[in-house]
Amino acid sequence: MCQLLGMNCNTPTDICFSFEGFAARGGKTDDHRDGWGIAFFEGKGYRILLDDKPSVISPIAELVRRYPIHSTHVIAHIRKATQGKIALENCHPFRRELWGRYWVFAHNGDLPGFQPEGMKFYQAVGNTDSEKAFCLILDELRKYFPYGKPSLEQLYSLLNDISKTLASQGIFNYLLSDGEHFFAHCSTKLSYIVRQAPFAAAHLIDEDVTVDFSELTTPSDRVAVIATTPLTDNEIWTQIQPGELLVFQDGLPHKFV
Repeated sequence: MCQLLGMNCNTPTDICFSFEGFAARGGKTDDHRDGWGIAFFEGKGYRILLDDKPSVISPIAELVRRYPIHSTHVIAHIRKATQGKIALENCHPFRRELWGRYWVFAHNGDLPGFQPEGMKFYQAVGNTDSEKAFCLILDELRKYFPYGKPSLEQLYSLLNDISKTLASQGIFNYLLSDGEHFFAHCSTKLSYIVRQAPFAAAHLIDEDVTVDFSELTTPSDRVAVIATTPLTDNEIWTQIQPGELLVFQDGLPHKFV
């Protein structure tokens, strides 16, 4: 399966430390060698970088490791192909416009035989089940709320229903954001950690790298990192429960029931 990485925080922050360990899973500490990508939101705009090369040898990945892009919403993905050829158009994250905002999506899992019909607004460019599922999600959101973005409670309720339907067809772990709200859905495996004061040092699992966040942060900073599996071995990560949809705001998880 693929690997997911997300970050949501209350102040623009770089993801260099987490990405250092994450990128190693693209061919060094794991066998996810079929492409990768990362998206950074900056206000209503975004930067997105994609490569169909393994992240451990990608010059673009090296740029991300060394260039501290600051963002409050980041989604990254390392691909191990289950559906769709190894090609740039099949690399996550995918992005589309809805309600005057860019939406970014990355999926870990497999939806065997998934062929949505009756799509009115969004079509897949590549041939992955992931991009088709993203298009279906946005199509449904636009159908039910054609005049603009609804309240967070309304959006969460509909997205939760859509997620349950899609998850019934296979494995459907995903990250989704429009730069304002950050959603994480767990089908089988997804964890998160919230870093806030008092900050401490963290050590990566996939690389021998340690960072003392107390030297890089202010007492008011708060950062949530979401990953398929924990990235550090000296911190306590929280497992998102299968079937659970969380929305992160300002570095904290919320669930509406």
